[in-house]
Amino acid sequence: MLGPVLNRLAMLVRWRSTSAIRWRGGGGVVGPRGVAMEKRGVGANKRGISTGGSAAVAPSFTAFDYYQFDDLLNSEERALCKRVRGVMEKEVAPIMAEYWEKAAFPFHIIPKLAELSVAGGTIKGYGCPGLSITASAIATAEIARVDASCSTFILVHSSLAMLTIALCGSDAQKEKYLPSLAKLDKIACWALTEPDYGSDASALKTIATKVSGGWVISGQKRWIGNSTFADLLIIFARNTSTNQINGFIVKKGAPGLKTTKIENKIGLRMVQNGDIVLEKVFVPDEDRLPGVNSFQDTNKVLAVSRVMVAWQPIGIVMGVFDICNRYLKERKQFGAPLAAFQLNQEKLVRMLGNIQAMLLIGWRLCKLYESGKMTAGQASLGKAWITLKARETVSLGRELLGGNGILADFLVAKAFCDVEPIYTYEGTYDINSMVTAREITGIASFKPAALRKSSRL
Repeated sequence: MLGPVLNRLAMLVRWRSTSAIRWRGGGGVVGPRGVAMEKRGVGANKRGISTGGSAAVAPSFTAFDYYQFDDLLNSEERALCKRVRGVMEKEVAPIMAEYWEKAAFPFHIIPKLAELSVAGGTIKGYGCPGLSITASAIATAEIARVDASCSTFILVHSSLAMLTIALCGSDAQKEKYLPSLAKLDKIACWALTEPDYGSDASALKTIATKVSGGWVISGQKRWIGNSTFADLLIIFARNTSTNQINGFIVKKGAPGLKTTKIENKIGLRMVQNGDIVLEKVFVPDEDRLPGVNSFQDTNKVLAVSRVMVAWQPIGIVMGVFDICNRYLKERKQFGAPLAAFQLNQEKLVRMLGNIQAMLLIGWRLCKLYESGKMTAGQASLGKAWITLKARETVSLGRELLGGNGILADFLVAKAFCDVEPIYTYEGTYDINSMVTAREITGIASFKPAALRKSSRL
């Protein structure tokens, strides 16, 4: 029964990137479906926005460029944005509905994603693109604009697994693993969360015991994206000798390693989240990550990934805004377009304001990181606040679409579901708030004082 709905979703996403009404040569205006519309109003600037008079002029902006955000990007970043959008619209949008319905990942698009040259993000050398974090963030948003699951696939692989090898691995490990990961010939996952330890990840129970020539790892992991098909698994385990957290590279098919797909998700359905069981899995010494010797070492990776994750909801809400803007101008009630009603206009403008603030905070985080000034608290505040506003913005979009707002074929319902796991992973809103609060007050509040001897966080 979902088939017709999902086919409609695929069609909508295909023309979503051209959703804003645009000016056409000769003075006409082209509507979202290529239908010529009458040009109205006294005048318009180069972006098609009314410059005077009371009559409305059909705007040519999207949520991305209302405050001319692309003026903050360099030519390479703008070109990357355009390239990513083109590939996502052509390769992913047409098949997204089918794979969403099946909760399956479209493996055949991986070579197309590889052509984007975004895997590895900011990593320099070893076949990685060496992008600025701004460019990597923009690419993340453009991928999420079409499908949040695809952006999560890239983020787990690139901003978590690959970055851990780059920041915490040996030179030999970087040379051995990063080139194939950058080309997406090999796929990686990152396993920190456990069934009983999510936000309290520093208390993880998976153990690593030193033996001759390597390590034996036993334990469980949960909610690990890409884990059901990953070639390499970055596993964090507690060293039984030091009681500190160490990192390891575990290869697919290792004896004692088992992964099982988590079923019945309502959000990020294409992401293959899995449960991992490790039963005395042997890892050779050469695959122990020498730069992970305590839980604090994971923060080097999480600081970057939280910036990148903050750009996922930015992309999602830009897509939602474009859908709502078009819908309000096309749908009529009481003899007038929904866009003519003041309450609807206020909600649409509130959405737009949220998006501009989200964009600028995301951009500022990138610049702080590039200048070496970003703190963990700043990264956490950005991720927490942006995802909070994304929830609000998507909720407004659902209201604007009325009953159609609960149908996947209008995208907003899907976005509504996809924002929820993003609000939670890479640190929940509450945990990220406490990270920032600790930074500004000097007081840690992660564990009740009566139970806390010393905070590992």
